Amino acid sequence: MGKVQTKSKHPHRSKHRGIDGSRKAETQEPTVLLVQASQFLQLGNPEAALPLAEKAVRLCSRPSNAQYSLPSFNLLAQIEIELGDPDAAREHFKAAIDLDPNGDESEELGGGAEKFLWLAQLSEEGGRDSIRWFERGAAILEREIGGLQGKMDGEEELEEKKTKLASALCGMIEVWMTDLSLEPEAEATCEALITQALMLSEPPLPYTLQTLASIRLSQSRLEDAQSALQRSVGSWNDLPLEHSLVPDFPTRISLVRLLMEAELEELALEVVERLVGEDDQSIEAWYLGGWCLWLLGYKEGEAVYAEDQKALLMSSREWLRNCLKLYTLLDYEDDRLRDHATELVHGLDQQLGSQEIEDDEEEEDWEDDGSEESDEDHEMSGT
Repeated sequence: MGKVQTKSKHPHRSKHRGIDGSRKAETQEPTVLLVQASQFLQLGNPEAALPLAEKAVRLCSRPSNAQYSLPSFNLLAQIEIELGDPDAAREHFKAAIDLDPNGDESEELGGGAEKFLWLAQLSEEGGRDSIRWFERGAAILEREIGGLQGKMDGEEELEEKKTKLASALCGMIEVWMTDLSLEPEAEATCEALITQALMLSEPPLPYTLQTLASIRLSQSRLEDAQSALQRSVGSWNDLPLEHSLVPDFPTRISLVRLLMEAELEELALEVVERLVGEDDQSIEAWYLGGWCLWLLGYKEGEAVYAEDQKALLMSSREWLRNCLKLYTLLDYEDDRLRDHATELVHGLDQQLGSQEIEDDEEEEDWEDDGSEESDEDHEMSGT
């Protein structure tokens, strides 16, 4: 484990030093720095949090501050994840685990399962290495759940631990279905893990049902997959965004893909329309919406130009064009997405004909011209 290095921007300025020659900044307690860094991180400013957490780690090299090492390493790693530095985060999570190998410390001090679960996702090797980290984290959560069961004042914490455990089990399933899919025990292991995850809550959590659907699709059990997905979406679709049952944005993006794979395009479109409403800069949401509309347009095979079908294809082209415009504007990096969206747009241009393209452009020009004329008319009339 490499020693954390930090550099002073002004190493020769004597005015930063106390009477004993040490810099005044070094006398600051790690607790103060950790509080400040945590606040910046919660405010979405990891850049400001980073030097504070690095300084806290440096101060913890002193024996008098050793008790703050675990939370300092943990917080620094979380900041580095936000800054897109997985290598540094991996190093500092491992340093935290060296200090708390069994997750016995309280979560307030950086204990618990979280660092193990992060390393499972950050593993360079993937496969068995990811599974080992997941299993260590899951074992800690199972122990904590056992300690909370039966406590009247621990119900909320108990549900939180169960949710984390279900997520860890589903994470393991994902590894078994990708990196370890060719292993002979892969399918049986996935079945055991999903059974355990489903038993953690009643009704099952949306993400657990989503994972169940993924397993059933891999087994070509389409109806079972559709049932699981419909239950998953139905459990949160009418809830406000801030509700705890509503999956996060990336999880719902993955859900749209599963819904399309399960031939539930109308439900997929419903989900993706909500996603675009939440974030109209999401290139992937625009892409999936356009692709979904394309699938609906060709649902019965070769397109027959009924008006509703033609409208679906024109909407598909509009969504895909928005996707490609954002792709260029935001300098996005996903060549496969770009190439597929471009291919679909070219096909739609050929299928719909150039007239519709010209009509779309003329309509946009007409709306612009009309609005300008309207403004001029208002000005001339004195209104």
